[in-house]
Amino acid sequence: MFQKFQEHWAENFPTLKDQKLLLALSGGVDSCTLLDLCLKSGLVPAIAHCNFKLRGATSDADAVWIKNLAHEKGLKCHIQEFETKTYATLNKVSIQMAARDLRYDWFVTLCEQKGYDLVLVAHHADDAIETFMINAMRGSGLKGLLGIPERRGKICRPLLPFSRAAIKEYAEENKIEWREDDSNAKTDYLRNALRHEVIPAWKSRDSKFDLQFQDTLRYLGQAQAVLEDAVDDFKRNYFISFKEGFKIPVKALEKLTSVDYYLHALFAPFGFKHLADLKQLLHSQSGKQLFSNTHRLIKDRAHLLLTFSDGGESDSYTINAENSRIDSPLKLIFTQEKAFKNGDSNSILLDKSKLKFPLTIRKWEQSDYFYPNGLKGKKKLSKYFKDEKYSLLDKESQWLLCSDEDIVWVIGKRADQRFLAHAFTEHIWQVRYDD
Repeated sequence: MFQKFQEHWAENFPTLKDQKLLLALSGGVDSCTLLDLCLKSGLVPAIAHCNFKLRGATSDADAVWIKNLAHEKGLKCHIQEFETKTYATLNKVSIQMAARDLRYDWFVTLCEQKGYDLVLVAHHADDAIETFMINAMRGSGLKGLLGIPERRGKICRPLLPFSRAAIKEYAEENKIEWREDDSNAKTDYLRNALRHEVIPAWKSRDSKFDLQFQDTLRYLGQAQAVLEDAVDDFKRNYFISFKEGFKIPVKALEKLTSVDYYLHALFAPFGFKHLADLKQLLHSQSGKQLFSNTHRLIKDRAHLLLTFSDGGESDSYTINAENSRIDSPLKLIFTQEKAFKNGDSNSILLDKSKLKFPLTIRKWEQSDYFYPNGLKGKKKLSKYFKDEKYSLLDKESQWLLCSDEDIVWVIGKRADQRFLAHAFTEHIWQVRYDD
Protein backbone atom coordinates (compact mmCIF):
# COMPACT_ATOMS: atom_id res chain seq x y z
CA MET A 1 0.00 0.00 0.00
CA PHE A 2 2.86 2.36 0.78
CA GLN A 3 4.21 2.09 -2.76
CA LYS A 4 0.74 2.67 -4.26
CA PHE A 5 0.22 5.65 -1.96
CA GLN A 6 3.47 7.25 -3.09
CA GLU A 7 2.63 6.65 -6.74
CA HIS A 8 -0.87 8.05 -6.24
CA TRP A 9 0.06 11.31 -4.56
CA ALA A 10 3.09 11.79 -6.83
CA GLU A 11 0.77 11.57 -9.86
CA ASN A 12 -2.26 13.42 -8.50
CA PHE A 13 -0.80 15.75 -5.83
CA PRO A 14 2.78 16.39 -7.02
CA THR A 15 3.19 19.65 -5.08
CA LEU A 16 2.51 18.23 -1.60
CA LYS A 17 6.18 18.32 -0.56
CA ASP A 18 6.37 22.02 -1.40
CA GLN A 19 3.29 23.04 0.58
CA LYS A 20 2.45 23.72 4.20
CA LEU A 21 0.15 20.86 5.20
CA LEU A 22 -2.45 20.31 7.90
CA LEU A 23 -3.66 16.77 8.60
CA ALA A 24 -7.06 16.17 10.19
CA LEU A 25 -6.41 13.50 12.83
CA SER A 26 -9.39 11.95 14.59
CA GLY A 27 -7.32 9.20 16.18
CA GLY A 28 -9.05 6.43 14.21
CA VAL A 29 -7.27 3.89 12.05
CA ASP A 30 -7.83 5.85 8.83
CA SER A 31 -6.28 9.14 9.88
CA CYS A 32 -3.48 7.46 11.87
CA THR A 33 -2.60 5.42 8.79
CA LEU A 34 -2.62 8.56 6.65
CA LEU A 35 -0.24 10.21 9.11
CA ASP A 36 2.11 7.22 8.97
CA LEU A 37 2.09 7.18 5.15
CA CYS A 38 2.76 10.92 5.01
CA LEU A 39 5.69 10.77 7.42
CA LYS A 40 7.25 7.80 5.58
CA SER A 41 6.86 9.75 2.32
CA GLY A 42 8.79 12.71 3.70
CA LEU A 43 5.75 14.90 4.34
CA VAL A 44 5.64 16.76 7.66
CA PRO A 45 2.07 17.94 8.31
CA ALA A 46 0.75 19.77 11.34
CA ILE A 47 -2.05 18.02 13.24
CA ALA A 48 -5.61 19.29 13.66
CA HIS A 49 -7.95 17.46 16.04
CA CYS A 50 -11.61 18.26 16.73
CA ASN A 51 -12.98 17.40 20.17
CA PHE A 52 -16.72 17.41 19.54
CA LYS A 53 -17.41 16.57 23.23
CA LEU A 54 -19.93 13.89 22.27
CA ARG A 55 -18.46 10.96 24.22
CA GLY A 56 -17.67 12.54 27.56
CA ALA A 57 -14.32 11.52 29.08
CA THR A 58 -13.49 9.39 26.04
CA SER A 59 -13.47 12.45 23.78
CA ASP A 60 -11.10 14.23 26.17
CA ALA A 61 -8.88 11.14 26.35
CA ASP A 62 -8.67 11.05 22.55
CA ALA A 63 -7.50 14.67 22.53
CA VAL A 64 -4.80 13.94 25.12
CA TRP A 65 -3.65 10.87 23.20
CA ILE A 66 -3.36 12.87 19.96
CA LYS A 67 -1.48 15.68 21.71
CA ASN A 68 1.05 13.13 23.00
CA LEU A 69 1.32 11.49 19.57
CA ALA A 70 2.06 14.84 17.91
CA HIS A 71 4.70 15.58 20.56
CA GLU A 72 6.27 12.17 20.01
CA LYS A 73 6.44 12.76 16.24
CA GLY A 74 7.68 16.33 16.65
CA LEU A 75 4.61 17.79 14.89
CA LYS A 76 2.75 21.00 15.58
CA CYS A 77 -0.68 20.24 17.02
CA HIS A 78 -3.96 22.21 17.02
CA ILE A 79 -6.83 20.95 19.18
CA GLN A 80 -10.24 22.63 19.29
CA GLU A 81 -13.23 21.84 21.48
CA PHE A 82 -16.75 22.31 20.14
CA GLU A 83 -20.19 22.44 21.77
CA THR A 84 -21.59 20.28 19.00
CA LYS A 85 -24.99 19.51 20.50
CA THR A 86 -25.64 23.18 21.22
CA TYR A 87 -24.67 24.11 17.65
CA ALA A 88 -26.94 21.41 16.25
CA THR A 89 -29.89 22.63 18.32
CA LEU A 90 -29.41 26.31 17.48
CA ASN A 91 -28.97 25.65 13.76
CA LYS A 92 -31.60 22.88 13.58
CA VAL A 93 -29.26 20.34 11.97
CA SER A 94 -28.27 16.78 12.83
CA ILE A 95 -25.32 16.04 15.09
CA GLN A 96 -23.42 14.68 12.09
CA MET A 97 -24.05 17.82 10.04
CA ALA A 98 -23.14 20.04 12.98
CA ALA A 99 -19.83 18.22 13.43
CA ARG A 100 -19.11 18.50 9.72
CA ASP A 101 -19.84 22.24 9.63
CA LEU A 102 -17.79 22.97 12.73
CA ARG A 103 -14.91 20.87 11.50
CA TYR A 104 -14.54 22.41 8.06
CA ASP A 105 -15.16 25.96 9.26
CA TRP A 106 -12.32 25.51 11.73
CA PHE A 107 -10.03 24.13 9.02
CA VAL A 108 -10.70 27.23 6.93
CA THR A 109 -9.89 29.46 9.91
CA LEU A 110 -6.65 27.58 10.64
CA CYS A 111 -5.56 27.89 7.02
CA GLU A 112 -6.23 31.63 7.05
CA GLN A 113 -4.55 32.25 10.41
CA LYS A 114 -1.58 29.87 10.09
CA GLY A 115 -1.00 29.89 6.36
CA TYR A 116 -1.66 26.21 5.60
CA ASP A 117 -1.93 25.42 1.89
CA LEU A 118 -3.80 22.11 2.08
CA VAL A 119 -5.80 20.10 4.61
CA LEU A 120 -5.34 16.32 4.32
CA VAL A 121 -8.33 14.24 5.41
CA ALA A 122 -8.53 10.45 5.54
CA HIS A 123 -11.66 9.68 3.53
CA HIS A 124 -11.24 6.41 1.63
CA ALA A 125 -13.03 4.28 -0.98
CA ASP A 126 -15.60 2.89 1.47
CA ASP A 127 -16.54 6.44 2.54
CA ALA A 128 -17.19 7.21 -1.14
CA ILE A 129 -19.43 4.12 -1.44
CA GLU A 130 -21.40 5.14 1.66
CA THR A 131 -21.85 8.68 0.34
CA PHE A 132 -22.96 7.32 -3.04
CA MET A 133 -25.59 5.11 -1.40
CA ILE A 134 -26.87 7.82 0.95
CA ASN A 135 -27.24 10.30 -1.91
CA ALA A 136 -28.91 7.68 -4.11
CA MET A 137 -31.45 7.01 -1.35
CA ARG A 138 -32.16 10.74 -1.09
CA GLY A 139 -32.89 11.11 -4.80
CA SER A 140 -29.68 12.95 -5.61
CA GLY A 141 -28.77 13.99 -9.13
CA LEU A 142 -25.69 12.77 -10.95
CA LYS A 143 -23.39 15.16 -9.12
CA GLY A 144 -24.43 13.70 -5.77
CA LEU A 145 -23.61 10.19 -6.98
CA LEU A 146 -19.98 11.08 -7.61
CA GLY A 147 -19.19 10.34 -3.98
CA ILE A 148 -16.41 12.39 -2.41
CA PRO A 149 -14.05 14.50 -4.56
CA GLU A 150 -10.31 13.96 -4.16
CA ARG A 151 -9.75 17.70 -4.09
CA ARG A 152 -12.10 20.55 -3.29
CA GLY A 153 -10.59 23.91 -2.47
CA LYS A 154 -7.93 23.28 0.16
CA ILE A 155 -9.33 19.89 1.18
CA CYS A 156 -7.27 16.99 -0.16
CA ARG A 157 -8.14 13.26 0.18
CA PRO A 158 -5.12 11.11 -0.80
CA LEU A 159 -6.63 7.85 0.55
CA LEU A 160 -9.70 7.74 -1.71
CA PRO A 161 -8.36 4.92 -3.94
CA PHE A 162 -7.85 2.63 -0.91
CA SER A 163 -10.48 0.48 0.82
CA ARG A 164 -11.10 0.37 4.55
CA ALA A 165 -9.84 -3.24 4.60
CA ALA A 166 -6.56 -2.31 2.87
CA ILE A 167 -6.00 0.56 5.29
CA LYS A 168 -6.60 -1.63 8.35
CA GLU A 169 -4.38 -4.37 6.98
CA TYR A 170 -1.56 -1.84 6.46
CA ALA A 171 -2.04 -0.47 9.97
CA GLU A 172 -1.85 -3.90 11.56
CA GLU A 173 1.18 -4.95 9.51
CA ASN A 174 3.05 -1.76 10.46
CA LYS A 175 1.93 -1.87 14.12
CA ILE A 176 0.27 1.55 13.93
CA GLU A 177 -1.62 2.53 17.07
CA TRP A 178 -5.04 4.12 16.87
CA ARG A 179 -8.09 4.87 18.98
CA GLU A 180 -11.35 2.98 18.50
CA ASP A 181 -14.56 5.03 18.48
CA ASP A 182 -17.25 2.75 19.93
CA SER A 183 -20.00 4.84 18.33
CA ASN A 184 -18.81 3.72 14.89
CA ALA A 185 -19.96 0.18 15.71
CA LYS A 186 -23.56 1.24 16.38
CA THR A 187 -26.09 1.05 13.54
CA ASP A 188 -28.37 3.83 14.80
CA TYR A 189 -27.10 6.17 12.09
CA LEU A 190 -27.71 5.46 8.40
CA ARG A 191 -24.04 5.65 7.46
CA ASN A 192 -23.08 3.10 10.11
CA ALA A 193 -25.90 0.78 9.06
CA LEU A 194 -24.66 0.90 5.48
CA ARG A 195 -21.07 0.38 6.64
CA HIS A 196 -21.74 -2.69 8.78
CA GLU A 197 -24.75 -4.32 7.18
CA VAL A 198 -25.40 -3.33 3.58
CA ILE A 199 -21.99 -2.77 1.99
CA PRO A 200 -20.35 -5.97 3.35
CA ALA A 201 -23.21 -8.00 1.87
CA TRP A 202 -22.83 -6.14 -1.41
CA LYS A 203 -19.07 -6.75 -1.50
CA SER A 204 -19.46 -10.43 -0.70
CA ARG A 205 -21.20 -10.89 -4.05
CA ASP A 206 -18.14 -9.93 -6.10
CA SER A 207 -14.46 -9.92 -5.15
CA LYS A 208 -13.84 -7.16 -7.72
CA PHE A 209 -16.48 -4.87 -6.27
CA ASP A 210 -14.06 -2.14 -5.10
CA LEU A 211 -12.31 -1.82 -8.46
CA GLN A 212 -15.56 -1.91 -10.38
CA PHE A 213 -17.09 0.75 -8.15
CA GLN A 214 -14.07 3.01 -8.73
CA ASP A 215 -14.64 2.56 -12.48
CA THR A 216 -18.32 3.48 -12.03
CA LEU A 217 -17.41 6.69 -10.20
CA ARG A 218 -14.91 7.56 -12.91
CA TYR A 219 -17.52 7.09 -15.66
CA LEU A 220 -20.04 9.15 -13.70
CA GLY A 221 -17.43 11.88 -13.29
CA GLN A 222 -16.81 11.95 -17.03
CA ALA A 223 -20.55 12.17 -17.71
CA GLN A 224 -20.87 15.02 -15.21
CA ALA A 225 -18.02 16.87 -16.93
CA VAL A 226 -19.86 16.59 -20.28
CA LEU A 227 -23.06 17.95 -18.71
CA GLU A 228 -21.22 20.84 -17.09
CA ASP A 229 -19.69 21.73 -20.46
CA ALA A 230 -23.19 21.76 -22.00
CA VAL A 231 -24.53 24.02 -19.24
CA ASP A 232 -21.53 26.36 -19.56
CA ASP A 233 -22.07 26.49 -23.32
CA PHE A 234 -25.70 27.51 -22.81
CA LYS A 235 -24.65 30.24 -20.37
CA ARG A 236 -22.06 31.60 -22.78
CA ASN A 237 -24.64 31.82 -25.57
CA TYR A 238 -27.79 32.87 -23.73
CA PHE A 239 -26.86 34.59 -20.45
CA ILE A 240 -26.74 38.07 -21.95
CA SER A 241 -25.23 40.79 -19.75
CA PHE A 242 -27.96 43.17 -18.69
CA LYS A 243 -27.49 45.99 -16.19
CA GLU A 244 -26.07 44.24 -13.09
CA GLY A 245 -27.25 40.79 -14.08
CA PHE A 246 -28.30 38.67 -17.05
CA LYS A 247 -31.13 38.44 -19.56
CA ILE A 248 -32.04 34.89 -20.66
CA PRO A 249 -34.40 34.20 -23.60
CA VAL A 250 -37.35 32.06 -22.53
CA LYS A 251 -37.54 30.39 -25.95
CA ALA A 252 -33.95 29.17 -25.61
CA LEU A 253 -34.88 27.50 -22.31
CA GLU A 254 -38.09 25.99 -23.70
CA LYS A 255 -36.24 24.38 -26.62
CA LEU A 256 -33.92 22.44 -24.31
CA THR A 257 -34.27 18.71 -23.93
CA SER A 258 -34.20 17.72 -20.24
CA VAL A 259 -35.27 21.26 -19.34
CA ASP A 260 -35.67 20.22 -15.69
CA TYR A 261 -31.97 19.41 -15.45
CA TYR A 262 -30.96 22.66 -17.12
CA LEU A 263 -33.22 24.81 -14.96
CA HIS A 264 -31.71 23.34 -11.80
CA ALA A 265 -28.13 23.47 -13.08
CA LEU A 266 -28.47 27.06 -14.34
CA PHE A 267 -30.33 28.65 -11.44
CA ALA A 268 -29.62 26.58 -8.30
CA PRO A 269 -26.19 28.27 -7.90
CA PHE A 270 -28.11 31.55 -7.47
CA GLY A 271 -30.37 30.04 -4.77
CA PHE A 272 -33.34 28.98 -6.95
CA LYS A 273 -33.71 25.29 -6.18
CA HIS A 274 -37.47 24.75 -6.38
CA LEU A 275 -38.01 23.27 -9.84
CA ALA A 276 -41.79 23.70 -9.94
CA ASP A 277 -41.46 27.46 -9.31
CA LEU A 278 -38.86 27.82 -12.06
CA LYS A 279 -41.02 25.95 -14.60
CA GLN A 280 -44.07 28.03 -13.67
CA LEU A 281 -42.07 31.25 -14.09
CA LEU A 282 -41.34 30.37 -17.73
CA HIS A 283 -45.07 30.62 -18.54
CA SER A 284 -46.01 33.44 -16.15
CA GLN A 285 -47.01 36.95 -17.13
CA SER A 286 -44.46 39.74 -17.15
CA GLY A 287 -43.56 41.04 -13.71
CA LYS A 288 -43.73 37.68 -11.91
CA GLN A 289 -40.69 37.25 -9.64
CA LEU A 290 -38.84 34.62 -7.62
CA PHE A 291 -36.51 35.55 -4.77
CA SER A 292 -33.54 33.77 -3.20
CA ASN A 293 -31.36 35.05 -0.38
CA THR A 294 -29.03 36.77 -2.83
CA HIS A 295 -30.82 37.09 -6.18
CA ARG A 296 -34.15 37.53 -7.88
CA LEU A 297 -35.46 36.11 -11.14
CA ILE A 298 -38.00 38.15 -13.07
CA LYS A 299 -40.22 37.22 -16.02
CA ASP A 300 -40.07 40.08 -18.52
CA ARG A 301 -41.98 39.36 -21.72
CA ALA A 302 -39.74 36.98 -23.69
CA HIS A 303 -36.90 36.90 -21.16
CA LEU A 304 -35.96 35.99 -17.61
CA LEU A 305 -33.96 38.68 -15.85
CA LEU A 306 -31.47 37.49 -13.24
CA THR A 307 -30.13 40.12 -10.87
CA PHE A 308 -28.91 40.63 -7.33
CA SER A 309 -31.52 41.33 -4.69
CA ASP A 310 -32.03 44.97 -3.77
CA GLY A 311 -29.07 46.19 -1.75
CA GLY A 312 -31.09 48.85 0.03
CA GLU A 313 -30.19 51.87 -2.12
CA SER A 314 -31.45 55.20 -0.79
CA ASP A 315 -34.83 56.27 -2.20
CA SER A 316 -34.14 60.00 -2.50
CA TYR A 317 -31.25 62.46 -2.95
CA THR A 318 -31.34 66.27 -2.76
CA ILE A 319 -29.75 68.90 -5.01
CA ASN A 320 -29.25 72.49 -3.93
CA ALA A 321 -29.14 75.47 -6.26
CA GLU A 322 -25.43 75.89 -5.52
CA ASN A 323 -24.45 72.38 -6.68
CA SER A 324 -22.19 72.24 -9.73
CA ARG A 325 -22.30 68.43 -9.87
CA ILE A 326 -23.27 65.28 -8.02
CA ASP A 327 -21.75 61.81 -8.33
CA SER A 328 -24.34 59.71 -6.50
CA PRO A 329 -26.64 57.97 -7.27
CA LEU A 330 -25.60 59.00 -10.79
CA LYS A 331 -23.41 61.70 -12.28
CA LEU A 332 -25.11 65.01 -13.06
CA ILE A 333 -23.33 68.26 -13.98
CA PHE A 334 -25.07 71.64 -13.53
CA THR A 335 -24.00 74.81 -15.38
CA GLN A 336 -25.46 78.31 -15.84
CA GLU A 337 -25.87 79.16 -19.52
CA LYS A 338 -25.85 82.69 -20.93
CA ALA A 339 -27.84 81.84 -24.02
CA PHE A 340 -30.23 79.19 -25.26
CA LYS A 341 -28.70 76.40 -27.33
CA ASN A 342 -29.83 73.05 -28.61
CA GLY A 343 -29.20 70.18 -26.22
CA ASP A 344 -28.62 66.49 -26.79
CA SER A 345 -30.10 63.27 -25.42
CA ASN A 346 -28.00 63.42 -22.26
CA SER A 347 -28.74 67.03 -21.29
CA ILE A 348 -31.63 69.42 -20.83
CA LEU A 349 -31.92 73.21 -20.54
CA LEU A 350 -34.20 74.29 -17.71
CA ASP A 351 -35.76 77.58 -16.69
CA LYS A 352 -34.24 77.87 -13.24
CA SER A 353 -36.89 80.34 -12.07
CA LYS A 354 -39.53 77.61 -12.39
CA LEU A 355 -37.69 75.16 -10.14
CA LYS A 356 -38.28 74.78 -6.41
CA PHE A 357 -35.06 73.99 -4.56
CA PRO A 358 -33.82 71.75 -3.23
CA LEU A 359 -34.56 69.44 -6.12
CA THR A 360 -34.76 65.71 -5.51
CA ILE A 361 -33.62 62.64 -7.38
CA ARG A 362 -35.79 59.63 -6.66
CA LYS A 363 -37.31 56.45 -8.11
CA TRP A 364 -40.81 56.33 -9.57
CA GLU A 365 -44.09 55.83 -7.74
CA GLN A 366 -47.40 54.47 -9.05
CA SER A 367 -49.11 57.88 -8.84
CA ASP A 368 -46.41 59.70 -10.88
CA TYR A 369 -47.31 61.61 -14.03
CA PHE A 370 -45.58 64.27 -16.15
CA TYR A 371 -46.05 66.43 -19.26
CA PRO A 372 -43.71 64.82 -21.83
CA ASN A 373 -41.96 67.26 -24.12
CA GLY A 374 -43.46 67.04 -27.60
CA LEU A 375 -46.82 65.69 -26.49
CA LYS A 376 -50.05 67.41 -25.46
CA GLY A 377 -51.23 67.02 -21.90
CA LYS A 378 -50.03 64.82 -19.09
CA LYS A 379 -49.17 61.15 -19.06
CA LYS A 380 -48.96 58.58 -16.30
CA LEU A 381 -45.36 57.54 -15.86
CA SER A 382 -46.43 53.88 -15.71
CA LYS A 383 -48.02 54.30 -19.17
CA TYR A 384 -44.86 55.97 -20.47
CA PHE A 385 -42.80 53.01 -19.20
CA LYS A 386 -45.16 50.55 -20.87
CA ASP A 387 -45.06 52.42 -24.20
CA GLU A 388 -41.27 52.50 -24.05
CA LYS A 389 -41.21 48.75 -23.25
CA TYR A 390 -39.43 49.16 -19.93
CA SER A 391 -38.72 45.95 -18.08
CA LEU A 392 -39.34 45.76 -14.34
CA LEU A 393 -35.61 46.27 -13.78
CA ASP A 394 -35.61 49.24 -16.16
CA LYS A 395 -38.42 50.86 -14.17
CA GLU A 396 -36.72 50.19 -10.86
CA SER A 397 -33.39 51.58 -12.04
CA GLN A 398 -34.80 54.72 -13.68
CA TRP A 399 -34.05 57.93 -11.77
CA LEU A 400 -36.26 61.02 -11.84
CA LEU A 401 -35.24 64.65 -11.35
CA CYS A 402 -38.06 66.35 -9.44
CA SER A 403 -39.04 69.84 -8.35
CA ASP A 404 -41.23 69.51 -5.27
CA GLU A 405 -43.76 66.81 -6.34
CA ASP A 406 -43.37 67.44 -10.07
CA ILE A 407 -41.17 65.41 -12.41
CA VAL A 408 -38.71 67.61 -14.29
CA TRP A 409 -36.82 64.92 -16.18
CA VAL A 410 -36.98 61.18 -16.63
CA ILE A 411 -33.20 61.32 -16.52
CA GLY A 412 -31.56 60.49 -19.83
CA LYS A 413 -34.95 59.87 -21.49
CA ARG A 414 -37.72 62.49 -21.54
CA ALA A 415 -38.13 65.97 -20.06
CA ASP A 416 -41.29 67.60 -18.69
CA GLN A 417 -42.09 70.52 -21.03
CA ARG A 418 -43.28 72.76 -18.16
CA PHE A 419 -39.72 73.36 -16.93
CA LEU A 420 -37.79 73.63 -20.17
CA ALA A 421 -35.94 76.83 -21.10
CA HIS A 422 -36.70 78.70 -24.30
CA ALA A 423 -34.97 81.32 -26.41
CA PHE A 424 -36.15 84.15 -24.15
CA THR A 425 -35.51 82.46 -20.78
CA GLU A 426 -33.39 84.69 -18.51
CA HIS A 427 -31.98 82.06 -16.14
CA ILE A 428 -30.98 79.01 -18.17
CA TRP A 429 -29.69 76.03 -16.21
CA GLN A 430 -28.18 73.09 -18.03
CA VAL A 431 -28.29 69.62 -16.45
CA ARG A 432 -26.04 67.05 -18.10
CA TYR A 433 -26.27 63.33 -17.38
CA ASP A 434 -22.86 61.65 -17.56
CA ASP A 435 -23.53 57.94 -18.15
